[in-house]
Amino acid sequence: MITSGKKIILWFALGLSGIAVVAATVAFPVGAQQAAPAKSDEQNWVAVAPGLVEPKSGEIKIWASTIGPIRQVLARVNDKVLAGELLVGLDDQDAQARVETARAQVAMQRRARNDQAAGKAADRRKAEDAVAEAENGVVQALDAFDAAAVALHAGNGSQNDLAAARTVWTNAEDTLAQKRAQLRHLQGESGTPLPTQSEGQLNMSRSNLWLADVELEKLKLRAPIAGTVLQVNAKPGELATPSSPDPLVVVGDLSALRVRAELDERDIGEVKVGQPVVIRADAFPGRDFAGKVVSIAPIVQAGRINSPGSRNLTDFDVTQVRIDLKDPGPLLVGMKVDVYFQRMSAKAADVAKAANVAKAANVAKGAAAAK
Repeated sequence: MITSGKKIILWFALGLSGIAVVAATVAFPVGAQQAAPAKSDEQNWVAVAPGLVEPKSGEIKIWASTIGPIRQVLARVNDKVLAGELLVGLDDQDAQARVETARAQVAMQRRARNDQAAGKAADRRKAEDAVAEAENGVVQALDAFDAAAVALHAGNGSQNDLAAARTVWTNAEDTLAQKRAQLRHLQGESGTPLPTQSEGQLNMSRSNLWLADVELEKLKLRAPIAGTVLQVNAKPGELATPSSPDPLVVVGDLSALRVRAELDERDIGEVKVGQPVVIRADAFPGRDFAGKVVSIAPIVQAGRINSPGSRNLTDFDVTQVRIDLKDPGPLLVGMKVDVYFQRMSAKAADVAKAANVAKAANVAKGAAAAK
């Protein structure tokens, strides 16, 4: 329900809206290109909450996982990036040297391995070699993907080249998973002999090479999803640290926008999944944006979003409510808005309740199946 304090604020806001309607009628004759104000009826709302506009993925903030100087920055604001695309590279000379040392060790151990093998021992060895080749294939495909990204940003490549390189990389990942599964299956079969000493040393060297490649990969910051670069705080030559107050890059999926609202805990009983809402932003007075509640967080915590009309953080506990926008129009990511939760008809409330019960039943069924 709307508390008494909120009602006073809401009535005052609605009164101002009424004045705005009269002023708009005088200033803009019929037929003028002006958005019509929404209905100013306090009875339409069961709760009001401050909110923030977000990408449908949320804002994904990327920090370095280790300390190191920044060597290259490929990410630029508004760039459309593919999942896995290289955004920032840290200095990797030491890591590259460790990879080369591990690779030389593998070559030496492979030459020392006894070439004589038969039966299941030969099958196991063949499967081990296939895994090693697939691991190398992944590394080479990822290097080619990065080279395509560098070429694109330098003006010497294309999005098609980048997409093709990514496809090769993902195929290499699938091949590696398949080869590893085949090796595990063979190792689990009865009668498969254990590796000889020379084979074991080779396998250990291969593991060290894979770990060196993994450590090298940590120096490359990649886009975790396909989306748009929203913010870049990295510059070549700067020192990147995991404890930096600002992320090096922020990425989000802008194919759709949503609103994250902070609902006063006293109004939680008034809001349901599927409930319609109206979004209003100070930047676009007189214009309403339609939305629908898609999730309600099962936790109450301190509020952190300022309402557009306030200067301080909320002094009450809230639960986060996610709202899908039907048409975000000119709304921008990070914009502060007010969320008006509309009163639901009895029929709509019953439909929403049935949907929530069915969803809970499916979740319970899935949990039982997992056990």
